[in-house]
Amino acid sequence: MQEVNTASRMDQQYRYQRYIYDFSRKFYLLGRDTLLKELRLPIDETLLEVGCGTARNLSKLAYRYPTAQLFGVDASTLMLECAQKSLQNSPYQASITLRQGLAEQVHWQDFGLDAPWDHVLFSYVLSMLPDWKQALEHALTQLKPQGYLHIVDFSDQAQMPAWFRHSLIQWLAWFNVHPQVQILEHLEYLAVKHNANLQIKYLAGRYAFIAHYRKRQPVSAQAKLPDLATYLDI
Repeated sequence: MQEVNTASRMDQQYRYQRYIYDFSRKFYLLGRDTLLKELRLPIDETLLEVGCGTARNLSKLAYRYPTAQLFGVDASTLMLECAQKSLQNSPYQASITLRQGLAEQVHWQDFGLDAPWDHVLFSYVLSMLPDWKQALEHALTQLKPQGYLHIVDFSDQAQMPAWFRHSLIQWLAWFNVHPQVQILEHLEYLAVKHNANLQIKYLAGRYAFIAHYRKRQPVSAQAKLPDLATYLDI
């Protein structure tokens, strides 16, 4: 029932927005391309984008990494229809697989994979999810033991004028987007709890943030791993 209700709500929200989504979002979803340039996808590695929308990010990754296996899940069937249309007759169609589903319910087995994903990506999605914490923690269970979680989303705008922040929060609420400043705190908590490697970067007066989280084995079982920056273009 939850999946049906969420899918219906997302379809209603994007019924008309989907036609101008990519054009309009480029003006305020800052840092998406920066994150895509930073992460690396070695040959045959897998990546899931949660909330893939029109597959804009996945198409860019497919262009940079033609050997990668890319997957996308979105609650909105209408957005997925747009994604499928944009991929038709494109050179990326064979390397991108899309499914309808919820962030907290997606599993790597649903896509017929033999192992969890190497990477999971959230691009301005957590701030749209009522239970973002559950979605975040579920994503970590779907990663390989040394897999990567990549996030770009709204930050606290702490270095920007107060009037701008209040106006932004009010405007985003019209689109059911509610920035959560607790996301980074929870990521830091999880990194300490699970001995993970976490790197955070703020953008444009803390308008947005980019986070790269790498899972690690327990200290008692792991050899010393290289710093996360070794695996990212940062």
